Amino acid sequence: MNTNFEYYYNTVPEKGLCRNNLIYTSLISNDKKTFCQWYHNDEGYHGGHNQVVDPALMEHKFNREVEYLLQMVKHYPQHVPEILDINIENKKIYLKIDGPDMWELAGCVGNNYSNVVLDWDTQMLEIIQAHKDLGLYKYSMHPSSYFVVNGKLKSINYFFTYNDNDDNISVKEVLSHISLDRQADLLPKLEQAGIAIDIPASFKDLQCLAFDSFKTNFTTQVMEKAKEIYV
Repeated sequence: MNTNFEYYYNTVPEKGLCRNNLIYTSLISNDKKTFCQWYHNDEGYHGGHNQVVDPALMEHKFNREVEYLLQMVKHYPQHVPEILDINIENKKIYLKIDGPDMWELAGCVGNNYSNVVLDWDTQMLEIIQAHKDLGLYKYSMHPSSYFVVNGKLKSINYFFTYNDNDDNISVKEVLSHISLDRQADLLPKLEQAGIAIDIPASFKDLQCLAFDSFKTNFTTQVMEKAKEIYV
């Protein structure tokens, strides 16, 4: 495995280099074949915009990532990248990739990725169906949460995932997981959905809320079909 890594960013038009993730530190090997999720609050990467600074919460997010990623590997290995290594001590997960994520490949613009993967919509709905079949509610859905390996979407970012054995959460409890831009879009939708920001809601309601919010990044048609899977 390549051991030479550098920070990994998305190149967003009119914004420049933006963090690929708000929680962990994103690293990529020089040959672009390995992606590393480093659950470490690295100031050099986050540059003063750190959103999870509590080490205990960071460890909790790492453990959640490992738990649900391994579930996917066991039941739906076709939908996640191959795990090359999990370093528990350093909280690093190494994943086999084949270049930048889907968002980067699309130029970090638009909501239709057929120029990257012709049937991206079908593949994404298959991944969402797999989550539903496993009883998972995954809220980290940004297009940078998908890599393309041999023409197939591979889902990552399971740190913001729950199942029915978890206690319900309120949106207020997890605001550190949500970008300010996403919050600006999400908060008005809370009122429309009749969800109070500080009162725990059902995971299903929050999942449908997430699908509505991500209509800014994916076509409305795909997100409506995703909602049908959960409803």
